[in-house]
Amino acid sequence: MECVIKDFFQNPEKYYSKDVTISGWIRTVRDSKTFGFLEVNDGSYFKNVQVVFNNDLENFENICKLTIASSVEITGEFVKTENAKQAFEIHAKEVKILGEADPDYPLQKKRHSFEYLRTIAYLRPRTNTFSAIFRIRSVAAFAIHEYFQNNGYVYVHTPIITCADCEGSAEMFKLTTLDLKKELPKTEDGQTDFSGDLFGKETYITGSGQLHVETFAPAFRKVYTFGPTLRSENSNTKTHANEFWMIEPEISFCDLEGLMNIEEDCLKYIVTKVLERCPEEIDFCDQFIEKGLKDKLHKLINSSFVRIDHKEAIDILKKADREWEFKPEYGEDLAKEHEKYITEYFNGPVFVKNWPKDIKSYYMKLNPDGKTVAAVDLEVPGAGEIMGGSQREDDLETLRKIMKEKGINEDQLYWYMDLRRYGTNVHSGFGLGFERLLMYLTGMENIRDVIPFPRTPNNCDF
Repeated sequence: MECVIKDFFQNPEKYYSKDVTISGWIRTVRDSKTFGFLEVNDGSYFKNVQVVFNNDLENFENICKLTIASSVEITGEFVKTENAKQAFEIHAKEVKILGEADPDYPLQKKRHSFEYLRTIAYLRPRTNTFSAIFRIRSVAAFAIHEYFQNNGYVYVHTPIITCADCEGSAEMFKLTTLDLKKELPKTEDGQTDFSGDLFGKETYITGSGQLHVETFAPAFRKVYTFGPTLRSENSNTKTHANEFWMIEPEISFCDLEGLMNIEEDCLKYIVTKVLERCPEEIDFCDQFIEKGLKDKLHKLINSSFVRIDHKEAIDILKKADREWEFKPEYGEDLAKEHEKYITEYFNGPVFVKNWPKDIKSYYMKLNPDGKTVAAVDLEVPGAGEIMGGSQREDDLETLRKIMKEKGINEDQLYWYMDLRRYGTNVHSGFGLGFERLLMYLTGMENIRDVIPFPRTPNNCDF
């Protein structure tokens, strides 16, 4: 019978003493004069299955010469093995060689550095590490959709091409069909004239779906978008990429306290599902990538997330008996060292809320004190900030005033302003960087190693 390896591990009793047929790729070959062993993986499961073959096969010598990554189809008896590392193996009756790999195949049976594997990103999913990482990525993505769908959210496909300036146009990729080999047309005041461009105006590649998903919240109450976003910042840190994925829900009739409840519930759900559905992959990551990963994830699930104001966080940091690289200040952002200390201080995840308005975005709700906004960042042990959200400014005049203060073009966002004119209401939302979440789930230290084909400064291969 035609089978996949995953079925053997999930229900081996079903196949004992029966003939099975699998197709897959050779991971290792070991042979002697009369018999040999193949480790075969078919992509359906993290682990391989061992195949025993002997010189009764007419193509025995050709099988012995097989190289790693060669593809085969194998028919044989599924046999129970006593006191062996794996509880079963296949005794081959026929091995069809479907496609031989060249001997210079780059992924031989040895450890390769993550830096080297990035240079062959089109092959690295075949390694144990990246098989685990990208299977976890798939399961986590499904869990995200599952969480929101189970809780009555409507999934919105927000545009990739946009004229909406959400995170600052200086960080957004410009999009044009103008011929860059020719002198660009100019307006009377010397600016680039986009009237002859495809969309007749300056356009960007989206840096966030938030503004657009906000337009759907007054229609459906609870909505979310989950898709790629792009930023043009020239940053070469381990936590930044120019292309990444974002989860951005928006909830009507929800204030900041309600938003934090949703953030905590959502994160715990995703972590729980990954632990349930990827036990082998998480075990692998716990053993080879981050020791103690499983304990960290289980601790998060069982934690009650602390909630403190930004001012309280700064108070704690200023009282700390240590030398800071970046001195904590009341009107400034938290540095990585600050985030780490705060989570260690409370021994768990921490919501830092009510931030100084001058360092936060124009769309965040101004608090009654006139100095802070109803914004919140979730800091988790080992990763720092993993979620950022806010209650949105629902008062038109206040929004207009803050946009003017921050130099935001109101004319370009007239439609966003109209949301406050046509049935305004309290509403909130957050953003969760998918790759930052994956780094936390897997223990990977570099964002380039949780994205199939990373896009970073000077790197757009494949």
